Amino acid sequence: MQHGNEFSTLKVAIVGAGPAGFYAAEALAALCPGCEVDLIERLPTPYGLIRSGVAPDHQTTKSIQQTFEQTASRSNLRFVGNVELDRDLKLEELADVYDAVVLACGAPHDMKLDIRGATLKGVYGASEFVGWYNAHPDHANLDPDLSARGAVIIGNGNVALDIARILTRPVRELASTDIAEHAIQCIAGSKLTDVHVVGRRGPLDAKFTSVELQELGHLQDVVAVASSDQMPEGVDDGVPPRERRAKVKNLECFRAFAEADPASASRRIQFQFNARPYNVLGTDRVEAVRFERTRVENGSVIGTGQLFRIPCGLIVTAIGYRARPVGELALSETKDRLRNDDGRIKPGLYVVGWLKRGPSGKIGTNRADGEQIAERIRVEVSPAGKPGFAALQQALRSRGLRWTDFTDWKAIERAEIEAAAEGAPRRKFPSIDRMLQICAAKSPAVASL
Repeated sequence: MQHGNEFSTLKVAIVGAGPAGFYAAEALAALCPGCEVDLIERLPTPYGLIRSGVAPDHQTTKSIQQTFEQTASRSNLRFVGNVELDRDLKLEELADVYDAVVLACGAPHDMKLDIRGATLKGVYGASEFVGWYNAHPDHANLDPDLSARGAVIIGNGNVALDIARILTRPVRELASTDIAEHAIQCIAGSKLTDVHVVGRRGPLDAKFTSVELQELGHLQDVVAVASSDQMPEGVDDGVPPRERRAKVKNLECFRAFAEADPASASRRIQFQFNARPYNVLGTDRVEAVRFERTRVENGSVIGTGQLFRIPCGLIVTAIGYRARPVGELALSETKDRLRNDDGRIKPGLYVVGWLKRGPSGKIGTNRADGEQIAERIRVEVSPAGKPGFAALQQALRSRGLRWTDFTDWKAIERAEIEAAAEGAPRRKFPSIDRMLQICAAKSPAVASL
């Protein structure tokens, strides 16, 4: 990219228009009046995991995008969609034309299940499976086979509960959500009766929130069950008070599940604890998964040698996420974040959200990251007369790339709402080409940029 005319305004590019990116943009706009912030996103649409990660039956959680829309309406903030770093432009190019670059592109890849048979057809990571039922363009063609009676979800966090709930919830209830059309059709033909949620440790070590667990007790024609043999007597007094309260609530839920009648509903969500995957069984596709019983000693999971198997036709692993590499930047040893010094990678280059701290916390956790980085940029970065979007726009045009702006997104959103079935908030389009067609129809002259 070539520099254009000089400006005295601070120019900042944020790569990633999910919660981390939006919180950083809002904080910058507040702390650095007059700055110009460009939110660069690989998809034509904003909001990241709000659209592709939050469960479709949790519409209240998705309402945070109304706050982000207010942020996007600021005159000094610009959305630049359908532009991918390392595909359409290099990080060095951004750094050359912006005073600061903030990476907010998350940890979108699944940690791999490293056991024999894990590459068989029917084994999916949580990120791709959740993306499939949320109409993410990267995963629209997943096409899982739900013809078997059993499914296994490996992991003991809220994502595992989301998947179990979506797989068992009645289709008539899912129809009033923004679940992908292809997913609801697949689930409508599902033969699943039992979804097993399996964790390596015991009930008190599970990362479920009590609100999510309690929700399972109110699903129609679905019963959550657990084994009383796996229930501890109680929570140790030495656990910090806040953590102890959370564990007590979860234990109450699990004890209630242990008393539930498995035959009281046509579908079951079954909790299995102290079990780690040993190998996946099957010839051409998944037929079962074998687990080894475990115990915890001094904080470590120890195998007991006792094996058991769960028949299934689907396995979803919710065991963690990996970061997407950015250029030549170094990943952490755990591969789930970039190496950084409290959000700073090097002069003028910063990172927020999961890419900074790893995949942890809730949506609102990203707010603190954004505020911290905005303050660092305010203190550490001065305007250097860089052109910002003027140069970015010139580079994208010279490469024949079609980017989307916020008015394009609003056109896509209107089309989603118009396409929705009665009672549903929207029907998302899982095709980038289809989204760009909608934008072209809105503004044919711009479509050729």
